Amino acid sequence: MAAVISTFILAIYLVFQLLEIRVDFQLGSMLSRSVSIKDGSKPVGHKCGLSKACPVGQFAFKMASGAASVVGPKMCLEDKMLMSAVKNNVGRGINIALVDGRTGELNKTDSFDMWSGNVAPLIQFLKEIKEGTVVMMASFDDPATKLNNEARKLIADLGSSAINNLGFRDNWIFVGGKGIKTKSPFEQHIKNKADTNKFEGWPEVLEMEGCIPRRED
Repeated sequence: MAAVISTFILAIYLVFQLLEIRVDFQLGSMLSRSVSIKDGSKPVGHKCGLSKACPVGQFAFKMASGAASVVGPKMCLEDKMLMSAVKNNVGRGINIALVDGRTGELNKTDSFDMWSGNVAPLIQFLKEIKEGTVVMMASFDDPATKLNNEARKLIADLGSSAINNLGFRDNWIFVGGKGIKTKSPFEQHIKNKADTNKFEGWPEVLEMEGCIPRRED
């Protein structure tokens, strides 16, 4: 009975967590668009609900990792939701969105189960990413159990600094690119530790926003 009550309470908490993230992603831009400008100029809304507008020639993005094994991750780019539970295109493991680095158009999304799945499809997916592609990744539940050295190296080559330390039920979000020459500044990682976890068995949700420079060449 105690276990059932504990599970129920966790589920309720995570529902509120989802609502909180959804507000973060959507209401920010809605409110900014509703503000009346006294001088008569057009109201400016920050794409994806960012705290400030991105410079010209950069893509606005906002993303969140999954919450425990209940709420899936979210990825928004240029005011378009690329991946979310509502779109029904997220899954346990590593969730990936591929975006054209020149146009900002979504090319492909997929998720790879790193708990009970096979790492081979992930490796093949990573090898087929074209030069100049922006790669957005977010964890959900367990992103690391089936990862091997080959998969980790392919992700490191996209600009990740944390992938080699990614472990069981860690939370992780990352934006990199195929052909990137340096490590990406867009990455967050939190370890699964019993003494610091926000949920029972999982760390807190990670959220990140920023501006991705448009590829010019």
